[in-house]
Amino acid sequence: MAIYTFSFFHLLLAILPLMVPHATANLEGDALFALRRAVKDPGLKLQSWDPTLVDPCTWFHVTCDSDNRITRLDLGNAKLSGKLVPELGKLERLQYLELYMNELMGPIPKELGNLKSLLSLDLYHNNLTGSIPSSLSKLSNLKFLDVSNNDLCGTIPTAGSFSKFTEESYMNNSRLEGPELMGFVRYDAGGSC
Repeated sequence: MAIYTFSFFHLLLAILPLMVPHATANLEGDALFALRRAVKDPGLKLQSWDPTLVDPCTWFHVTCDSDNRITRLDLGNAKLSGKLVPELGKLERLQYLELYMNELMGPIPKELGNLKSLLSLDLYHNNLTGSIPSSLSKLSNLKFLDVSNNDLCGTIPTAGSFSKFTEESYMNNSRLEGPELMGFVRYDAGGSC
């Protein structure tokens, strides 16, 4: 009996590392499926997003790296309407979040500040409201930001990654003010404007 238990234990140790990438894929798939549930998709762009599939890398508009981790989400001009979900902040290796020219509304989730690998955030031409989350200033890899043509409000931050962006990144948000004057104007920390 002890030999059987010992062998089973070693087998479990050998199999467990193989299961970890699938667990990560499932977590990332759950995050994307949360977005699918939160939006209307009249063009059926998200039809392939099946939560019963182990690997979201097989879904359309999703790009993954060699470790099957999501690096790109391409849903620009997809006719989506609804809200962004905080679960998107769980996509740890996401580099490109392309959700421009849709009809997305509501706030930008502060959890997007967890996307440490993010290089490009394209949210222009939507109906997003509220302030720009201060958590986004922690995205040191962010090279491109476009939140123009929304209904954002508050003060344009200049701290952290925001120091790189010009006013074109924020154009046509009539209730957005700025840029922030360092030391003179307190940045709105994410409350409603």
